[in-house]
Amino acid sequence: MQELLISITASAKQTMQAQAVNANNLANASTDGFKSEITYYSGRESAGEIASSPDLSAGVIRTTGRSLDVAINGNGWFAVLDANGEEAYTRRGDLQVDSFGQLTNGIGQLLMGNNGPIALPPFGAVEIATDGTISILPIGQSPNTLAIVDRIKLVVLDNEKLYRSEDGLMRLPEFEVADPDASVSLVSGALEGSNVNVVAEMVKMIELARRFEGEIQLMQSAKENSEALAKIMSMS
Repeated sequence: MQELLISITASAKQTMQAQAVNANNLANASTDGFKSEITYYSGRESAGEIASSPDLSAGVIRTTGRSLDVAINGNGWFAVLDANGEEAYTRRGDLQVDSFGQLTNGIGQLLMGNNGPIALPPFGAVEIATDGTISILPIGQSPNTLAIVDRIKLVVLDNEKLYRSEDGLMRLPEFEVADPDASVSLVSGALEGSNVNVVAEMVKMIELARRFEGEIQLMQSAKENSEALAKIMSMS
C-alpha cells in the first residue's frame, strides 16, 4: 500500500511540473520569438520527474513597418548578453536603443554585434539589412550619407545541444559560444510571433487539471485504505 501511495505521489508531482510548463507556454503566447516547451517522460517517472525541451518550430512573421523590428527568416538566432554578461540566444527581434545608446531587445537584453554589444551614435534614421548590417543616417546629414555602424551577430545552433535556461534564453553547454553565421537572413520591419498553439495548450490545461484531481482522489483513497489496514492489523 505504501508503494502505491509513493507511485501516485510521484505521478502527481509529474502533473504539477507539466502544469507549470503549460502555464508558462500560455503566459508567453503573445511574446515575440517565444518557443513553447514540450514535456515528455524521461525514464525517471518513479522519482516524479518529467523532462522538457523547446519546440523550435518558427512562429508566424508579421509585418510592422518599424525599422528596428527584425525577424529571422528560417534557421538562426540573435546573440544577446544575459544579466550576468554571458552570451545567450533568442529569436526576439523587437529592438530598441536604451539611454546609453546601446541596442537591446524589448526586455533590455543587449544585442551582440560581431565584436561585442552594439552601440549606436545619435541618428536620424536606421536601416537593418537582411544580413544584419546596421546603417544609420547621422543627424543633420543628407539621405545619401548612410554609415555602417555594426552587424548583428546571427548564429546557427546545434539543436541537440541547445537548452532553455531559467531566464528564458537559449544556451549551449557551458563555455560554448557560437560563431557568426553568414547564412542567417533577416526580414526587416517585421517580427516573429510566439509559436505557442493556444487552443492546444488550453485543451492540455484542462486535461492536466482533471488528471491532477484524479491523482489527489487516488492519494486520499490509498491513504484511507492504508489507515484501515493498519487498524485491522493492530486488532489482530
